[in-house]
Amino acid sequence: MPIMPDTWIRRMATDHGMIEPFVEKQNRSGVISFGLSSYGYDARVANEFKIFTDVDNAVVDPKNFSDTSFVTRHGDCCTIPPHSFVLAHTVEYFRIPRDTLVVCLGKSTYARCGIIVNVTPLEPEWEGQVTIEISNTTPLPARIYANEGICQFLFFQGASPCEVSYADRKGKYMGQVGVAPPRM
Repeated sequence: MPIMPDTWIRRMATDHGMIEPFVEKQNRSGVISFGLSSYGYDARVANEFKIFTDVDNAVVDPKNFSDTSFVTRHGDCCTIPPHSFVLAHTVEYFRIPRDTLVVCLGKSTYARCGIIVNVTPLEPEWEGQVTIEISNTTPLPARIYANEGICQFLFFQGASPCEVSYADRKGKYMGQVGVAPPRM
């Protein structure tokens, strides 16, 4: 299962709509980098943030998730409270080919500040904006910036297409736009 290079990612994005909008080269001028890299794609975080809070004494329950678990903010940046967590989503919309598995990794710039992005897969034939889970592991408030890089996606092509894809299973997060909370 080889990791796919920039030439493949560019072709799949421009000819097959795998990433929209697609940034053809890394943009790093005064921002946390985003765009195409040698063996991956650095995606941007959008300007919608769902910050977890205990104001209403809600319990975070993946089987019975309540919107009172967080407050929604829109803006150019988001300050994550100490030892807290934010849900956000990518600017980019992804369409994953049937023979490809994508893995999301956090960017080292944020990791070096104690801000961790959850590692998550994008399964074959999944599509949508990616909900990003961002943790502030520090005892201090931490800031993330909208429309700048938040994570990198690595594309792995299988030896052959899978027998059953995410689309075939009618996965519960298919076609998501915006932040998708946990679903049963």
